[in-house]
Amino acid sequence: MASAADLKDELSCSICLSIYTDPVSLPCAHNFCRGCIGTTWDTQEGSGAYSCPECRQEFKERPALPRNRTLGNIAERFLSAQPEPGETGIPCTYCDSHVPAVKSCLHCEASLCNKHLRGHSKSAEHVLTQPTTCFMERKCSVHKRILEYYCCEACICVSCCLAGEHSGHKVELLSEASEKKKEKLKNVKLGKLSPEREGIESRAQRLQERRREVQERADSETDLVAGIFREIREQLEALEKQVLSDISSQRDVVLLQLSDLIHQLEIKKDELTRSISHIEELCNMADPLTVLQERESHGADFCGDEWENYKGKEPGDREELDVALISLFTGLERIVAEVKERCSYGQGDTDLLLDINTALDNVSISTNMKCASYSQIRQNYPQSQGRFQHYAQVLGTRSFHSGQHYWEVEVSKFGCWGVGVTYPRIKRKGNQSCIGNNNKSWCLQRWDNKYSVRHDSKISSLTHIPSCMKIRIWLDYESGRLSFYEMSEPIRHLHTFSGYFSEPLYPAFRVWGGGAWVRIIS
Repeated sequence: MASAADLKDELSCSICLSIYTDPVSLPCAHNFCRGCIGTTWDTQEGSGAYSCPECRQEFKERPALPRNRTLGNIAERFLSAQPEPGETGIPCTYCDSHVPAVKSCLHCEASLCNKHLRGHSKSAEHVLTQPTTCFMERKCSVHKRILEYYCCEACICVSCCLAGEHSGHKVELLSEASEKKKEKLKNVKLGKLSPEREGIESRAQRLQERRREVQERADSETDLVAGIFREIREQLEALEKQVLSDISSQRDVVLLQLSDLIHQLEIKKDELTRSISHIEELCNMADPLTVLQERESHGADFCGDEWENYKGKEPGDREELDVALISLFTGLERIVAEVKERCSYGQGDTDLLLDINTALDNVSISTNMKCASYSQIRQNYPQSQGRFQHYAQVLGTRSFHSGQHYWEVEVSKFGCWGVGVTYPRIKRKGNQSCIGNNNKSWCLQRWDNKYSVRHDSKISSLTHIPSCMKIRIWLDYESGRLSFYEMSEPIRHLHTFSGYFSEPLYPAFRVWGGGAWVRIIS
């Protein structure tokens, strides 16, 4: 049978370590006091997930907390059966009614209330302790005397010291030995266990963060793949309709040509039939004069050169229908090219940082070198040959001269920003130093809540209305393609620059206006 202590453990909240107060159940079936779990989750607000303190299961949204009525009733009954604070539940041995004891005498093996304690013997052999019913545990199993001393890692009585196996040993009072052991335990805890626990907590926290990152990445990739396949299906359906329409149109054209030729052949057939009939009539005539005086234009020569020329007018349907197949293959190639870009076949540039030596003084760079924000206060950066002098811009630390790469940025809702790539020899001052204002850089920008792209000083407005604060830049160096995607749901392709890259490319970022910032997130 479970003891009261075991039952108390089962009825205790693992956060406050006290008996449940208004217990509630989590979706993972663990129970906590409503106030305890509420306070815990308040500290997790804004972290993106709420976790169970017991099993660490995470919930994206803060779960509802239904009251566990059964557990609450059991906890209330357990508390009502417990003694009041200061009471032990052990009754006085000498009282007729249930009067709680305040002390127990190990010598008398009796428990005493305040009244009987005042009349109890004060001699040294009457050792008083906290109320207990386990008197034999406090006495020597050999001499049946009270345990008062400590020797050889054992609690002993005075007889053990005088005549027992511990005779002549250096013994200590239990209180002194207890204090020494407490001090030793404190040293062990503080010197070894506490740092070890802190190390475990730190590692567990890192693993929690890693798990959250993995989950977020998996969710992001899931959304990406779902969006890709959704758009593939839409594009395939559109391509199917287009190709079928092309085939239908070409079929109608060819059939019309064939119908026209058939009609012409029917006319020629009728003419030939009449000519043949007339010739047969001439051949059956007996009068030579009539036969010789008849005109010879009876269509007989149509079976000669004229027929050979006419045969060449028949259409070749294979050539016309191949056009539909060409449009089909072209469309599929376009879809496959977009899928390659969208599926991140390139290398994710996770170690991309901002090069503070290129930043304008009005660009504030975060300590982790990932975020650039516009600042009215000049940063007073040291002089640098590569620093921009005119526009609020900064370059990335890495350059790309081959392969496929992508990186993602989070952008501000306010102000204006631009992202793209540039050759390293872009000018550092003057109008030509702005990314996109020259033939050495390419840029996607948002201004007045509208997207536009810029290259070689030419600006093209995009029809997409901004709906997401995350942008992916995808670079395929060898094919000369630079694409921009809005990481919305579904993911939207914004624009692709196509051309030829002849120099290494550096990621470029621009911010201007109050509240404008760009942060590298991958």
